Amino acid sequence: MCGIAGFYQSDQNYLSSRYQGTSPENPWRKRLIAMRRSLRSRGPNDENTLLFHHAGLAHTRLAIRDILGGRQPMSAHYKGAGASIVYNGEIYNTCELREELEPFGMSWSTTSDTEVILNGFLAMGTSFFEKLNGIFAFAIYVHQTKELYLVRDSLGVKPLFYSFDRSAVVFGSEPKALFAYGIQPAADRACWNEIFALGPARTLGNGGFAGIHELLPGEYMHISASGCRHHFFRKLEAAPHHDSYADTIRHIRFLLCDSIHRQMVSDIPICSFLSGGLDSSLITAICQMYLKKEDSTLDTFSFDFKGNDVNFQANSFQSSQDRPFAELAARHLGTHHTFLECDNETQADYLFKAVDARDFPCMGDVESSMLYFCEQVSKTHRVALTGECADEIFGGYPWFHKEALWQKNMFPWSYDFDARRVLLHDEFSVSLNMEDYAKEAYEATLSCTPRLAEDSEKEARRREISWLNIRWFMMTLLNRMDRTSMYSGLEARVPFADHRILQYVYNIPWDMKCHNGQTKSLLIDAGNAAVLNRKKSPYPKTYDPAYEKLLAERLYEMVHEVNSPLTGIVDSKKLDHFLNTPSDYGKPWYGQLMAGPQMLAYLLQVGYWIRTYSISL
Repeated sequence: MCGIAGFYQSDQNYLSSRYQGTSPENPWRKRLIAMRRSLRSRGPNDENTLLFHHAGLAHTRLAIRDILGGRQPMSAHYKGAGASIVYNGEIYNTCELREELEPFGMSWSTTSDTEVILNGFLAMGTSFFEKLNGIFAFAIYVHQTKELYLVRDSLGVKPLFYSFDRSAVVFGSEPKALFAYGIQPAADRACWNEIFALGPARTLGNGGFAGIHELLPGEYMHISASGCRHHFFRKLEAAPHHDSYADTIRHIRFLLCDSIHRQMVSDIPICSFLSGGLDSSLITAICQMYLKKEDSTLDTFSFDFKGNDVNFQANSFQSSQDRPFAELAARHLGTHHTFLECDNETQADYLFKAVDARDFPCMGDVESSMLYFCEQVSKTHRVALTGECADEIFGGYPWFHKEALWQKNMFPWSYDFDARRVLLHDEFSVSLNMEDYAKEAYEATLSCTPRLAEDSEKEARRREISWLNIRWFMMTLLNRMDRTSMYSGLEARVPFADHRILQYVYNIPWDMKCHNGQTKSLLIDAGNAAVLNRKKSPYPKTYDPAYEKLLAERLYEMVHEVNSPLTGIVDSKKLDHFLNTPSDYGKPWYGQLMAGPQMLAYLLQVGYWIRTYSISL
């Protein structure tokens, strides 16, 4: 895992005598170094830059595989053609691809997957992209033809942002790299709607700032003197499902075991996040099974908040705490388990640090606490397997099952705009027209749903709900995991985020996905373990009223200070009323857990973001 950045301009010569050529004083070299340094948290082990006549490439490295040989930018030549790459991610079918490339007469100087991507591209061109199984974002510059390719993985696990500076293309793993280049952060009406109408979700392709975009999952961009062209090397497709239930279970078991086994490849020890729920327990169990064959034991981590043993309040979304189930799973599986706890002050303090990591207001304390936990795990490990994506792919959330939710004709996890407006200035809120913005985003997504003509009306709606979750809710959680882990120098791998699993499961009929009325029955049966059959419970949060009080004090102070960043956005009278009214933990405004306290946390992040990035209304 790494950070990548760079720029390209076909009619520019970055190495001309005008810019002092290869001298360290070349302003373009300095700019490239600034971009690289902005991403240092993503790659604390190594960093390097490479400046060409028409392009610059920068790389920071978190060394996981081929620690000595995998330095980047990496260059290679094949049959007179040369290219250079900067790459962020992991390719899980590296060995198979090496074998497939043998007939091309490739010579290998490393064992890294970076070299496989570069040589594969030189041998096969863009058709090689569809052969990749992994999580990745990379840029390839072709020396002779002066072309640049930007590529992002099928599910969008790894980020890649870009913008235009006159005729130059500027790109980076995070927006901060673009700002280090010199692009100024700015917000337009769409940006404010991304924050208040959709946030913490974000429209695919929208980079959060005016003029900043993000490459779509499964997309590559070809940039040359003739312009920019967008292509997809892989898309989710609707197809009939002909397998029996028993065959379906067998195939899912194979895909899941294969994905986990591939993602265990590392030159350093790995660990897993274990909540005691179905998804993390299944991944941990399979991982431990493979490690036992090597006489090794998996390290596992679970997360909670100080005082939750006293303050926890069961609700329809979170009926039980994680710790007893995590203890049971760790004991049953024989892992070396560590419990990590976060206190109120730390969780609140990390709210701003989470914005630094994301460059944007994010999931409030759901993200700040994950950042803290990743930071703690990174003290002993650099690679972790997580259970993200299972609920989106296998139908684990309440809105898959409650028709009242998926018939809302709006995002089922975020349809109450009164909750979103509760603290906003009326004038500001009206100017955004949030409902229309969200509805347009919702309908645009539905229009692209992969579907079959023979789908029944109900099955067609099930596909829409699945597609909405894949394109929106899953992306929000993947973004959270990438930024919190990489900001901490930790590589988080997501075995469920395998394009083969997504493609297969998407087309399984709902009566199989919810066999005999059992949520995620496919995973339960594929896991062959009743001990894993725990009711769905989301990522934990604190229920300590002292935490809400702490947030209230900090937000009150921010809103009422001189030159407050929230002036014109938050109505101080509405805030005073809100703070004097008992909050309801059981009514989230986003997802399953983001209720009253999380609204306070979110607005604190918005205020910090406005001030830190010098954003104007």
